[in-house]
Amino acid sequence: MADPNSAVSTLINQVLTDPDLAHSDVFRQMLQAGLQDLIEAEATATIGAARYERSEDRSTRRNGSRKKTLATPSGEVDLAIPKLRKGSFFPSLLNPRRRVDKALYAVICQAWIDGVSTRKVDDLVRALGNESGISRSTVSRICADIDEAVAEFLARRLDHTWFPYLFVDATYVDVRHRGRVVSQAVAVVTGVSSQGRREILTMSVGDAESTDFWTQVLRGLRERGLKVSTETDPEGVALVISDAHSGIKAAVKAILPGAGWQRCRVHFARNVTQRLGSAHSKPVNALISTIFAQTTAESVIAQYKQVAESLRASFPAIADMLDAALPDLTAFASM
Repeated sequence: MADPNSAVSTLINQVLTDPDLAHSDVFRQMLQAGLQDLIEAEATATIGAARYERSEDRSTRRNGSRKKTLATPSGEVDLAIPKLRKGSFFPSLLNPRRRVDKALYAVICQAWIDGVSTRKVDDLVRALGNESGISRSTVSRICADIDEAVAEFLARRLDHTWFPYLFVDATYVDVRHRGRVVSQAVAVVTGVSSQGRREILTMSVGDAESTDFWTQVLRGLRERGLKVSTETDPEGVALVISDAHSGIKAAVKAILPGAGWQRCRVHFARNVTQRLGSAHSKPVNALISTIFAQTTAESVIAQYKQVAESLRASFPAIADMLDAALPDLTAFASM
């Protein structure tokens, strides 16, 4: 039975009192209110407590909501899907998009990202076999979902597990900024949990890979709950792996005290290839990779020195690179 204080009960009473309302928009409103009540009830069961309720069974708390437009025979209804501070929630009564819908949405989103106008997107949808096409407002709504999903992803809490290892890297892409196309750095931080599971923790766009930029990226992770190693709590970031960028190294020291820094072996291999060329670098990089196959700290250092000496006669420049990078490339051995 509907809650006497719910929107559904109010609308039912309106219909019973005035039958002429049956031909108006009231049925769409009633459907919207009923679906919203069901969503709220399922969210309460998932959380273990109703809104503002104190309960020992509570597993998390609400954190606002996101809008969801649902197409029904009575018209489109706007629903609010509760967001949680920990974990995720999607009501079971709403079916996720079918595979063909996801593919079409992906095409629309990619076209929008590439700068295609909404009118041309409509032409594209018709060319794909959808004779009814798609309205400009629908294109805008679909693409707005991207911003909402990305914002939610980048703001989620990171204290749900322990990330002892971070992989930090950046690439440069052309983006439209203030009416013109410019090259900007896109930083990506990937965490590896204590269970060995990889998870992208954040993405950030900046003008350049400066120390201030990387400091802001890492500080944002800490503000979202990324744990830092301390003497009393060792379950924090133990090792950060990146290229030899001075801005990253400085930011790690400032924001992640207690964490070590490891030079990325992939970036080092690229440096070797740049120095020797593709043909000569393959056997050299294969030899260097044997360093990282060792199982003890002692064997890592011994193999490292042996590889450097074996390359000194034929590739002295690479041997010198290895000598200079010894503490940076072997930081993992002490973990």
